[in-house]
Amino acid sequence: MSLGVLVVGLGQIGMGYDLELDPDQYVHSHCRAFSQHPSFHLAAAVDPDSHRREIFTRTFQAPAHATVEAALEQHQPAVVVIATPTHLHKDTLEKILAHSNPVAVLCEKPLSYDLEEARWMVSVCAEKGIHLFVNYMRRSVPGFLEVKRRIDSGEIQTPVKGMAWYSKGFLHNGSHFVNLLEYWLGPVQRTSVIAKGRVLNQLDSEPDVWIEFEKGSVAFLAAWEEQFSHYTVELLSPSGRLRCERGGETISWQPADTGDIAGSGHSLSTTAEIIESDMARYQWHVINQISESLEGRGPAICGGEEALVTLGLMKSII
Repeated sequence: MSLGVLVVGLGQIGMGYDLELDPDQYVHSHCRAFSQHPSFHLAAAVDPDSHRREIFTRTFQAPAHATVEAALEQHQPAVVVIATPTHLHKDTLEKILAHSNPVAVLCEKPLSYDLEEARWMVSVCAEKGIHLFVNYMRRSVPGFLEVKRRIDSGEIQTPVKGMAWYSKGFLHNGSHFVNLLEYWLGPVQRTSVIAKGRVLNQLDSEPDVWIEFEKGSVAFLAAWEEQFSHYTVELLSPSGRLRCERGGETISWQPADTGDIAGSGHSLSTTAEIIESDMARYQWHVINQISESLEGRGPAICGGEEALVTLGLMKSII
């Protein structure tokens, strides 16, 4: 039996990212992902913009409403997606819980700009027995899970030392990579601000930061989104070099040779292994892990408590 889903917010991640893309190759939005997965079906959507509601209804053959209250008068979904702007996350969750009791909530990252609001969101879902997931999607994508397996098995030896480039705000986009590296390398031990960087608005900024994890240290450096987007992670390990380019579209591993020319010492292999990531369908993998979690199979998808740890760390930095 498939579970009904309500998507609140039909912006880019809600519906827009893949509207013009081949559905057989690309799954970048919540609407497409839930519409394709056999465990779920789109029951309805919410957005104040009438044009977006029309597109949703025409594309997915399901009703769209202007408000959460109007949607929940007619539907009682098992899963609700919060894809509203970050400052509205808590308010959206309050409205959802006032009119329904879903099994699970999938919230966009970060949970909130306010740490106390985020704590409330996590605690109220726990009190009501609701699974709260946060859309740090890379933790659900096969290529990133394979990297995690290799680190845990020792194939990628630790401690590592690395660099992560981000742009468009530390909370907004940098949090993706902080959360991912917490998943790969374990809890944060220490942080140090290298440079305060630009203040984007009252809620976010672009610091350069050195973060020491349990299994290694990584420098997070801010690029200039107005010039070009740049999301790259490079980790040096005693056993080789890992590179994640273009946000993880390409993941490559160069093992360390044990010695090539006599007397020349060790070097990286001239041939890089490509680790298939399947980032083209990243949102489908998130939804698949929600399905597995609801079936009790314990996936890697980020839960509310883990997202709260990431948010607390980042707020302490900025």
